[in-house]
Amino acid sequence: MENKDKSNMGRDVIFRIKRFDGEKSYWSDFVVPAQKGMTVLEGLYYIKGTYDGSLSFRASCRMGICGSCAMKINDKPRLACETQILQLNSSKIKIEPLDNFRVLKDLITDFEGFFAKHEAVKPYLIRKDDNYAEPVELIQKPEELHAYYDFTLCIKCGACFSVCPAAATRDDYLGPAAMAAAYRFNIDTRDEGRDERMFMVCSDVGVWRCHFAAECSEVCPKNIEPAKAIQKLRFQAAVHMIKKALKRW
Repeated sequence: MENKDKSNMGRDVIFRIKRFDGEKSYWSDFVVPAQKGMTVLEGLYYIKGTYDGSLSFRASCRMGICGSCAMKINDKPRLACETQILQLNSSKIKIEPLDNFRVLKDLITDFEGFFAKHEAVKPYLIRKDDNYAEPVELIQKPEELHAYYDFTLCIKCGACFSVCPAAATRDDYLGPAAMAAAYRFNIDTRDEGRDERMFMVCSDVGVWRCHFAAECSEVCPKNIEPAKAIQKLRFQAAVHMIKKALKRW
């Protein structure tokens, strides 16, 4: 007798979605005929096209690259485009907007502050010899690239920020994604702007606010370990502060 994997067989799954209409929150339930390989994002599009065209969520690439479709799925931040319905092994899927973000409508949250924090750490190469009229090739060894490459994979989905207890208690906290970006450029051998970034990194909204819960690394869909970056950045911050103190003496 043929042994079939029941987890891959099509079945009806209830999507229980937390909604927000601008004034109040409420829950809506929808039945989705899930098939093998069908993602949560596809389920949301099915609901929008079949039941309720007002259902609002954010999505773009459908390939786990843009980070737009991050949301809480069964109490854990995930990318809806990468999460297959049947692999959740549940007859009911609870979907909510990310925590630690202001909800605009249904599953759409406000990322303006999140991106402003990322911008604040100056996530770009800073050179003292900037001369765009005469382009210069900046050579790196493979091991120098390897030192920061993993941290370049961040897709700014906000999953790390949504589970951060420090971000939950203080709105102006930089958060894991911004600080991982700061560390990424600080250890880039082509960069000369570490001191400029340390103004924000060493402030009371920077690395010293982190309590190392490490939940950010746990939920990162790209496995870049922002908690690891923050701890390494904390060491850089300590060295920076010691050097400043010695100069004052």
